[in-house]
Amino acid sequence: MLDESPAEPAASAFPAAADDEPPPVEPRPADDSVADEADGRTGEEAQAEPERVTDAKPGRKRRLTSAGALIAVLLAVFGFTLVVQLRSNDGDQGLATARQEDLVRILSDLDSRDSRLQSEINGLESSQRQLTSGVAGRQAALTEADKRADELGLLAGTLPGRGPGLRIVMDKVNAAAILNAVQELRGAGGEVMQLYGSDGTAVRIVASSFFVDADGGGLVADGIALSGPYTLDVIGPPQTMQTALQIPGGVVASVNSDGGSVTLEQRTMVEVTALRKATTLQYARPAS
Repeated sequence: MLDESPAEPAASAFPAAADDEPPPVEPRPADDSVADEADGRTGEEAQAEPERVTDAKPGRKRRLTSAGALIAVLLAVFGFTLVVQLRSNDGDQGLATARQEDLVRILSDLDSRDSRLQSEINGLESSQRQLTSGVAGRQAALTEADKRADELGLLAGTLPGRGPGLRIVMDKVNAAAILNAVQELRGAGGEVMQLYGSDGTAVRIVASSFFVDADGGGLVADGIALSGPYTLDVIGPPQTMQTALQIPGGVVASVNSDGGSVTLEQRTMVEVTALRKATTLQYARPAS
């Protein structure tokens, strides 16, 4: 007789089999060389990678430092440009408020100086070409040295000079008026000058010349007493120098307003014969 009780599921037989199953094997860490080979890299390459990452930081620092230096330089250049622009604006404002006669005088001085500087540039360029010509270099150097010595002698007052220029006669003037005339003439291209008194005493005017009013009238020029009227002979461009003296508010206008008189005479040949002794320098020496 068959037992009709419900049969237990067949799955109930598996737990016993599970008890006999061997315990799971824990995975072993993969060997470093095997892992590296799996990645296509050797052990040395794997160890070198952190070093490359580490080396990248100083590179970034260097780039940052270079960028900072560039920014500092650009800021400095911008600051310098700003200062120059402000100073230029200040100079333009000063000219804008100047009187017309002052502007005419400034323009005349600039034109005269520009012509003199251009002439000097041309002369220096010609001298440079001669000095570098090769065969004639030595002779050109000697000629240039002699020419320069003559020019310095004229400027120092140790040599007489002659050339086109201007004769100026001034009466009832003081030492300040004479000084203003000398400075104006130098600015207009005057090169060699001498001043006469009424008795014919002549004084060579150089860069170190001075003028003071004398007690009882007259003036003292470089320690020599002179009495008026005074005659000033100057070698230079006649028309340019005359124009500089006659500009509104200039030397002629100032002397006339103070009760004095000025006469100008252009000459094709002016001779300056008064000489000065060469000054012996006590302290200055040529720099080498």
